[in-house]
Amino acid sequence: MKRQPWFWPAKLFIKRISGRELWLKTDTEREVLESDGWKYIPELLGRASIVYSLGVGDSIDLDIDLIHHYSLAVHAFDPTPYSEEWIATLELPATFVFHPWAAAGEDGRLRLFRRVNKRGKKSAVMWTAEGVAGDGADYIDAPAYTIRTMMDKLGHERIDLLKVDVEGAEYGILDSLGDVDKLPAQLLVEFHHRFPGIGKQRTADCIDNLRKLGYQIFSISETGREIGFVLGSDV
Repeated sequence: MKRQPWFWPAKLFIKRISGRELWLKTDTEREVLESDGWKYIPELLGRASIVYSLGVGDSIDLDIDLIHHYSLAVHAFDPTPYSEEWIATLELPATFVFHPWAAAGEDGRLRLFRRVNKRGKKSAVMWTAEGVAGDGADYIDAPAYTIRTMMDKLGHERIDLLKVDVEGAEYGILDSLGDVDKLPAQLLVEFHHRFPGIGKQRTADCIDNLRKLGYQIFSISETGREIGFVLGSDV
């Protein structure tokens, strides 16, 4: 069903005044393009750019669009059974490189729980590191690495764009960015404070930490949960 233009802004406003969403605004105005619901700054991308896409799920539309438009390299990370099997069935550009790893705030193993919706239906695609939001009896243990370790393993000195859509595991990942020698120029993050056991204060604290690292908000989605950050020019 097609929504009226006012629908999402009105819904977000109601969620904000009811305390369910954060009151956020952009810190800087930048020219952006949009793909698969994600907004990014095109002037910061080019043929030599490196993109890390954390969380494949069942969509790589943004990744493929970036490859087609800029002939850049995308490294996609997802340890879940569905994504690994689905990616194996696709004919993909050589510059799309898939890794069955989880991203985390520390190296080791990460336990991921299958997502269960409010009606009790199990997801075939989504898994979460926050066990309270998933099926505690249905889980996998995946190899997990920090962004710094991933960069070391892959021989990358920088990341030009880091997309993070990892069903509640984003907080540890983002909090560990301070250990990276050269911070990603752009961050595209979906926050999951709506999940039980997380809460919006955790997102607020994470955003504050990113700002301390020199990031500014350049885009906020209609839901208020997908946020684009750009590293300030003075960092």
